[in-house]
Amino acid sequence: MDDLVPVEVVGVRVEMPSNQPIVLLREIGGIRYLPIWVGAVEASAIAFAQQGVLPARPLTHDLMKTLIEEIGVPLLSVHLTEVRDGIFYANLNFQEGRSISARPSDAIALAMRIDSPILATRALIESVGIEIPDAAEDEVEKFREFLDQINPDDFLG
Repeated sequence: MDDLVPVEVVGVRVEMPSNQPIVLLREIGGIRYLPIWVGAVEASAIAFAQQGVLPARPLTHDLMKTLIEEIGVPLLSVHLTEVRDGIFYANLNFQEGRSISARPSDAIALAMRIDSPILATRALIESVGIEIPDAAEDEVEKFREFLDQINPDDFLG
């Protein structure tokens, strides 16, 4: 497998004018960011996890977390592997070498609930990553402030 780069979720926002949710990941220890367009439901799931919101009833990713815990086969990591024809791909990597293909949005939402590392292939980062130098770090901080002021319900409906 390609070299893997650890990434962290910066947050979720709605891209204008398309009104399309986007999750932004940052290369840990680097200056590259990985934007991935996601669906509204998945954006809410990621935002809920990031903000520590616990719904009254389990959402799909909460159910998946419970299933994984009950079955007893730990989710070791999530790998964001490639983009083909504008579609991102990911794998859920379990103990004993088991791997399941997943949409990146679902993989990220699950990893955040289980506290599993999210890794991207170096090839993916190099092909679609965006460099944001230190001078633009204030823009990222503004983005974080924006995220602190939104409610996951903003992504519903």
